[in-house]
Amino acid sequence: MTVGLSVLIPVYNWNVTALVQALLAQRTDWPGPVEIRLLDDGSRPEFLNANRPLGTLPGVRYQELPRNVGRAAIRNQLAAAAQHEWLLLLDNDSLPPDAQFLGRYAAACEQAPVLIGGTSYRASPPAEAALYLRWLYGQAREARPAAVRQAAPYGQLTINNALIRADVFRRFLLDESLTGYGHEDTKFGAALAAAGIPLVHLDNPVLHEGLETAAVFLLKSEQAVRNLAQVFRSDGLGMDSRLLQTTLRLRRLGLAAAARATLGAAAPALRRQLLSPRPRLRLFDLLKLFWLLRELA
Repeated sequence: MTVGLSVLIPVYNWNVTALVQALLAQRTDWPGPVEIRLLDDGSRPEFLNANRPLGTLPGVRYQELPRNVGRAAIRNQLAAAAQHEWLLLLDNDSLPPDAQFLGRYAAACEQAPVLIGGTSYRASPPAEAALYLRWLYGQAREARPAAVRQAAPYGQLTINNALIRADVFRRFLLDESLTGYGHEDTKFGAALAAAGIPLVHLDNPVLHEGLETAAVFLLKSEQAVRNLAQVFRSDGLGMDSRLLQTTLRLRRLGLAAAARATLGAAAPALRRQLLSPRPRLRLFDLLKLFWLLRELA
């Protein structure tokens, strides 16, 4: 019996034509039927106009939501509508690295019900200085080989570029109370770990094309820190995070208040440096530490 694949892509203010065309060109590498589901989450009119024609392509289903529902809820809706046994979750600003992307997943799908392919970034920095911080962070912190991610498999899980058996995903839906950006995958990974669901990391990364400006990235990162604090307070999760480990260590030593005051005074200067043409990730770590100390005061 052939096993089908549903590629699930939430769309928000991004032209996904190149991604859809690349996936359609590889459909025959999957040994069963393939559908691509696009669900728009309240994009601006220019992106709606660019993506609507994709719904006329064979095997592509395009729909629009009347209002923005967020990263977790839209993925849950896509999974509920999917027709096939395997779900491939992709962010809309991703691209397959080559023509063997679906073929590598097809060859590996018997290894485990959850496969994580990883993320990569272009080798050369972007020409626009405002995008440099996001590229630098991605290269240094996110583009990790499978062997490194497999050392802490559930803590290194990312929902982008994840091949998951549909029955498993529907059993452990994403937490829709986590609005904004970040850490919906932390709760998902913890639920998989608690249930003993096997998870394998692969070297099958997608290329992350959607680099935000440094200003936007800092806003989203601050939201992610708030979500980290939320999952820690509500469920005791996030202990794989060095940021949370450092925060809790400072609390145990009675140094949290002093560190928060010192970093709070330095925060404007840290932010200015990170918005400069040559940002330093160590300073970004200190700014995030201030945010989390403030959240967990």
